[in-house]
Amino acid sequence: MNKPGISLLLNLAHALDHMFLLIFATAVGSIATDMGMQRWEDLMPYGAAAFFFFGVGSLPAGRLGDLWGRRKMMSVFFIGIGVSSLLVSQAQTPIQLAMLLAVMGCFASIYHPVGIPMLMQFTDKPGRAIGFNGLMGNLGIAVAAVLTGWLVTLSGWRAAFWWPGCLSIALGLLFWWATRGDDIAPSKKTRAGSVAPHHQQSTLFFVMTLAATTGSLLFNFSTNSNGEVLADRLSGLIHDPAAIGMLLAGVYVLASFSQLVIGHLLDRMPLKKLYLIVLGIQLLTLLVATQTQGWMFYLAQIAFMCAIFAAIPFTDAMIVKYVDDSMRSRISGARFAVSFGASSVAVWLIGPIVKSGGLASFLWTMVATSAATLAVISFLPSTEEVLEG
Repeated sequence: MNKPGISLLLNLAHALDHMFLLIFATAVGSIATDMGMQRWEDLMPYGAAAFFFFGVGSLPAGRLGDLWGRRKMMSVFFIGIGVSSLLVSQAQTPIQLAMLLAVMGCFASIYHPVGIPMLMQFTDKPGRAIGFNGLMGNLGIAVAAVLTGWLVTLSGWRAAFWWPGCLSIALGLLFWWATRGDDIAPSKKTRAGSVAPHHQQSTLFFVMTLAATTGSLLFNFSTNSNGEVLADRLSGLIHDPAAIGMLLAGVYVLASFSQLVIGHLLDRMPLKKLYLIVLGIQLLTLLVATQTQGWMFYLAQIAFMCAIFAAIPFTDAMIVKYVDDSMRSRISGARFAVSFGASSVAVWLIGPIVKSGGLASFLWTMVATSAATLAVISFLPSTEEVLEG
């Protein structure tokens, strides 16, 4: 298969990765009823292990990607997440379900530190590739809701895990065939030299990790609270939860396409300059959101979510620009593990912040987080400074 075909499979893998992680959350009501639980909320904690291993597993996955080979690891991803999904469909008790979802989380952790660096091997326009890859991941979230709901309605919750599992295994076999002849691990290939000189590596890694952490905090602050915040700001105008959901879906669809725009610009503008512009817009639109109500807030929410989503591709772009290919998977794995930890903290903090100070104080927390990211990126060396190193 040619390079575009392999790139397509790697992008589909990103969509599958996010889709599999959200099948449980979408079907939890049906699963709880089938397992004799009165409330779906009582079953939700059983899915936590999947997200824990989704983050922790990225460290060994990244190391194996560089040292053992990305082709082998991505084949393990496709087959492993597919087989684990088939096993989840056979769970009979909440404990069995939790254990099998944890196994699925382990396989899901492979994609980001391995799939994205591998994708960069098949493109001469990394910015555009990263932007489209991000869009595919977001579409996987949307597909999870639509496909899972459809399969649960037609055949029950077990079908929602069974059929995607079969699809992933089939794609895994296709991927193994399409990438034959690419078995050399990145660490064993001839090195062209790190993009950044040795004495700048620690500074770059520190800045990238901090930026990924604050960016992940802001992303999870927003995506886990947007519904409640929008309902509060539209209070008196719209009371129907379904209508709020549709408005929020519109926000996410528009915001997702901002990654395509950023991907296009990354190939044409200096990374640091573009990143600072995006973060400046992000901070400004969040400040506007703190001062608005009603439909003006909805417009502000569209704007700040576009800026938040637009910031997502930059961490991967920094790794491509500043880190040698032979160790990109390991760096990505470490970065993603830290980001996931920040995500967990963000979800945990939402309740206490809102309870103590209300939604207004929560919006100001988002403003402060955005300002922190802007401050961190101001210390990032420019591409010219790195090359001069």
